[in-house]
Amino acid sequence: MSGLLPDEEQLRANVYALLGRLLASPPDETLRQSLAEAGNSTAAGDPEMDAAWQLLATSAERADPLSFADEYQDLFIGLGRGEVVPYASWYLTGYLMEMPLAQLRGDLRVLGIERQEGVCEPEDHAAALCDTMALLITADPPVSLQRQQQFFSRHIEPWMARFFGDLQQAQSARFYRAVGILGERFLAIESEAFRISVPAAGAAKPS
Repeated sequence: MSGLLPDEEQLRANVYALLGRLLASPPDETLRQSLAEAGNSTAAGDPEMDAAWQLLATSAERADPLSFADEYQDLFIGLGRGEVVPYASWYLTGYLMEMPLAQLRGDLRVLGIERQEGVCEPEDHAAALCDTMALLITADPPVSLQRQQQFFSRHIEPWMARFFGDLQQAQSARFYRAVGILGERFLAIESEAFRISVPAAGAAKPS
């Protein structure tokens, strides 16, 4: 990159990237250990976010690493489908591969973001959307805050907080309940920050 990101922007990107990683696949042992140590060093400046980080760290520390794959399978894959369906189209229309996905693909083309080879999941998977936000924050040249907000308000804000809430309530959720709490609180902070930083955001449309 042409310059270092401000600390708060790097933190935003890191949280999106972490959520994307945890929603794409169960954590391996290296990630589990890193998360278990995070509660000793993370201070987000928001009491609820700090508590969410601490809960995630405690959940990672106490979890049986062998249980992650089964929990992920039950939550997101299942027999036919998992307890929670991590796609924007599902939450916004009740069906998969619907108009929200087509709109997302159009906006990704405008942003110059291409689907990676070998990826079988549709682009409206929660993990892919979190990864996209991380890319927008860390892009070189930088993507403006307004463009970030436009993407967030169109493709994340309308549904993903509900998804994280459902994840917390899912019967199979143990470690991932903490992921849901962290994700829900982080999105609330993002929504409020965008409203303050981009006052006309509600009416903005990607160019």
